[in-house]
Formats: sequence, structure tokens, C-alpha cells
Amino acid sequence: MQKVLLLSESDLRACVDLDADAINCIEQAFRALATGDVIMPPILRLDIPAHHGEVDVKTAYMPGLDGFAVKISPGFFENPKLGLPSLSGLMVLLSGRTGVLEALLLDNGYLTSIRTAAAGAVAAHWLARADAKRAAIIGAGAQARLQLRALLLVRPIESASVWAPTFSRAQDFAREMSQQLGIPIHPCTDIDTAMADADIAVTTTPSQQPLIELRHLHAGLHITAIGSDAEHKNEISPNVIASPARYFCDRLSQVRVLGELHHAIGAGLVGADAAMPELGQVIAGQSPGRTNAEEITICDLTGTGAQDTAIATFAYSRAMQAGYGTSFDG
Repeated sequence: MQKVLLLSESDLRACVDLDADAINCIEQAFRALATGDVIMPPILRLDIPAHHGEVDVKTAYMPGLDGFAVKISPGFFENPKLGLPSLSGLMVLLSGRTGVLEALLLDNGYLTSIRTAAAGAVAAHWLARADAKRAAIIGAGAQARLQLRALLLVRPIESASVWAPTFSRAQDFAREMSQQLGIPIHPCTDIDTAMADADIAVTTTPSQQPLIELRHLHAGLHITAIGSDAEHKNEISPNVIASPARYFCDRLSQVRVLGELHHAIGAGLVGADAAMPELGQVIAGQSPGRTNAEEITICDLTGTGAQDTAIATFAYSRAMQAGYGTSFDG
């Protein structure tokens, strides 16, 4: 009888953190999309508008890994008003050879949060200026906090600004993260102020209206867009995507239907079949990344099943090595 490992959120938090190993894990997932025979179907999506909710199901098979994950990821964005987190869900890890269930990862969205932050770090590492010191964080939730932590792992960030739709949340973010990271963080009442001196900006909101406009662009800026992982979400103006700024993405076929690129295509500013470089192609040396300090770069990250399989496999390996979890007969 097959043994199945049950890993709780506390187990996973104990053995997986936002660190160099997690970032490397996700970087290799990007590379695999460009160089390997990854099998990754389109996202299965369910919207529940009555409760400002959505559920995504993502998966991918990656040659070279023993298993593959199927992730069920609900996002209910009114939950904080109820004292609940916005994200929850779980990952199921199955054998890539037999399909037999190996582990249930009851992470409540924790692994998704870690791999998303790690993806932001990978984007900054490959596309932002090496001397980037000032960050702008658009949004003040849990992912915003992780994205700023991630930036400090790959760039010499000395200060940050933060904007949120509710100014008090930006103030809370600035106070808490300044104490945690030991850098000055300035809460801003408007996006113009937050973006003014930024070397790197990360957008982390579920906004349905563009937040970043052409006026926010300046020489040397890098923007990582995290929030637009559904057709109705839009943080970056289509005019910005169509500007001379250099655009990159995680998976071109995916961003054409639900990323920031999707809105630029819908506005008729970018061709539906326009060839855009993927971040994995930059990592693999198949496409140039930033070529000079003056360029403006944008990375459109919508989250891939490859990242979920990579982080689930990584977490399972760490848990097995450290003896976390509870085994039961499957």
C-alpha cells in the first residue's frame, strides 16, 4: 500500500522559506520552460463574483523531476474584512512515473506566496539594474511584503516607498517592514510620489484599472507586474506595454489571454501574435535581457504551473529530509 505524506501549513513553513534556495528553484522552473519539454496546460479558472472570489487550478509536468503537482488556489479578496487571509488552497503531488499520490501539501497558499515572491526576485535579478537601490511597492498586502523581502535578496535596496488604495495600510506596511528590514520605507498618498525615484517597482494588487501610466516611466526603471493573473485584472496601462519599454513575461501563451499583455492586445496597441521574450529565455541565454542602464524593462508575471510543480517538489524533498509531516496509507 502506498504511503502518502500529509504536510500541514506549519510543516511547510518550517522547512521552506523565502531564501536563495527557493529563488534558485523558481529560476530553474523559468529556465525549464525555455529549454525543457515541459507539459503545461492552460489554467483552469472559476470566478465567484458574488464574493469577489476566484479559484485557479494549475499544473505542469517537468522532465527531470520525480513528481508533478496539481494546485488548487482560491483567492477571495474580501476575506481580510472577515479576519481571513485572501489566499488559501492546497497542492497535490503525484508521481510522474506512475501517477500515484505521494503527498498532500495543505499550505493554504503559503507555497504560492513563496514561489510568487521568488519569481519577483528572479525577474529583478535578470532585468533590473545591478545598482538598483530604491524600490516602489504598489500594494500593501502579504505579497507586497514578500516582494520587498525578495528584492533585498537580489539587489542592494537601501530604501522603499509604498502606495496602497487605503493610506493607513501603506502606513502600517511602512512601519512594520522598516522595522523588519532595517531600511527607511515611505508611505505615499499617490502613485506618482511612490514611483518618482524608483529603480524597481513591483505591483501586487488585484486592481481592475491601470495603476501604472506612461508618466511613471523614467530611464533605468524596472517594473515587475504581479497582480494581473486573471482576464479582468489590470495594473499596467496598455500604453505602457506598447511603449518603447522592453517587455518580458513568464509564459507568452498565458499572458496573451490573462496578463498585462492581454489588455494591450485588446486595446489594439500590440498584435495578438506579437513575439515577446519570456524570462526563461533570458535566463537560458536565448534572448537578451537588459542591455544598458537607461532601458526601461517590464516583466509580466502571471504565475505558472511549472513554478507550482517546482516549489511543491522542493518542499516535499525538504520535508522528507527533515522528517516533517505525517504519513498515512493511501
